[in-house]
Amino acid sequence: MDTASRNSTETALHHYKAGLGLFTKKMPNLARQYNAFTEECFKEGVLSQKEKQLIALGIALHSQDEYCIIYHVKGCLDQGCSEQEIYEAVGVTAAFGGGATMSQAVTLVQECMEELNQLKQ
Repeated sequence: MDTASRNSTETALHHYKAGLGLFTKKMPNLARQYNAFTEECFKEGVLSQKEKQLIALGIALHSQDEYCIIYHVKGCLDQGCSEQEIYEAVGVTAAFGGGATMSQAVTLVQECMEELNQLKQ
């Protein structure tokens, strides 16, 4: 794997954060309220943060949102999800999203897991 592909996940995460930062400067009240809402949604509750990240990954896969797929693969790994748990969430999502979900899973999800696991080392 070349350097560009090895860093594509990290680059996408930085690109998303930079865009979010610029948006926050232009729309601070909206960004603050949106961030507060999403933080509340992802807090530990009856569902664990791990379970919530798996749900979010499934929704991101179904909606074909590449930035959210990357972000929530990272969220799943950060919450201690195993690759098997992530693949099972992919399977459930594929039951609803079919081929489009599988195409993202066999490319982007696998690449993200590999790259993010390499960054931890």
